[in-house]
Amino acid sequence: MVLVLILIAVGSVVFHVFSPWWATPIASNWGYIDWTIDLTFWITGIVYVVVLLFMAYCLWRFRYREGKKAEYDPENTKLEWLLTGGTTIGVAALLIPGLFVWSQYVTVPEEAVDVEVVGQQWIWSFRIPGADGILGQSDARRIDADNPFGLDPDDPNGQDDILIDAGEDLHLPLGQPVRMLLRSIDVLHDFYVPQFRAKMDLVPGMITYFWLTPTRTGTFDILCAELCGVGHHEMRGLVVVEEEGAYQAWLAEQQTFAQTMAEAGIKAENAVKLAMGGDETSASRSGASQWNARK
Repeated sequence: MVLVLILIAVGSVVFHVFSPWWATPIASNWGYIDWTIDLTFWITGIVYVVVLLFMAYCLWRFRYREGKKAEYDPENTKLEWLLTGGTTIGVAALLIPGLFVWSQYVTVPEEAVDVEVVGQQWIWSFRIPGADGILGQSDARRIDADNPFGLDPDDPNGQDDILIDAGEDLHLPLGQPVRMLLRSIDVLHDFYVPQFRAKMDLVPGMITYFWLTPTRTGTFDILCAELCGVGHHEMRGLVVVEEEGAYQAWLAEQQTFAQTMAEAGIKAENAVKLAMGGDETSASRSGASQWNARK
């Protein structure tokens, strides 16, 4: 048994050193998170090896020998202080760095721009503020087929909001701090991009957030890291980090909330007119006129 424990300790260390499972190359400013994870591995790894080797030593040192009798020692103040102090130092070393990183994680810099992430079974949608830099008000009670984000059509700040529908990729500019505003319209989800080292739960009825700065270009997978139903494994998306020029070109091709609602109004009027045998062209003009009047 002594040999087995020693082999387990040595084998675990060797497997960790030569393991093929390492973190993907980082693509954001959150190198601190990698650092805290590495620190956790070092502390827990050292404790794991020490405990195994201590068990092996005890099995060998206090093995049965003819004529030897075990000594009963219910109190050992020195050992208790040693174990208590060592445990306290270890726990503090695990927790304190994480608290500092968490403080940075939720302290958003002033130059950060907002990007809203909307999760629902089992798709991701995104919203980016328009030229005014302000996201319009939203409410889950307004969500319908024509307004999947639940935006307030009477809020002027939302008219130029850029809507990235489900199935389309999110684009982010390289080097620009971004505050991710997370909203769920059904169950718990978790927005996670492994290369960003950043993740956060989406909780129905509230808006959670974190921030990051993309540090290298590329296309990265968006995953849901919270079990959210039978289609959980299919809740995936893509985020594209690109240079500012390419990002602005992509942004110019996207539709705003006002354009989306205008098209919805035209389609609704067309459907009514066609059902009544009316003229589709006049219906289109009527729908557009009604939307402009609402604005």
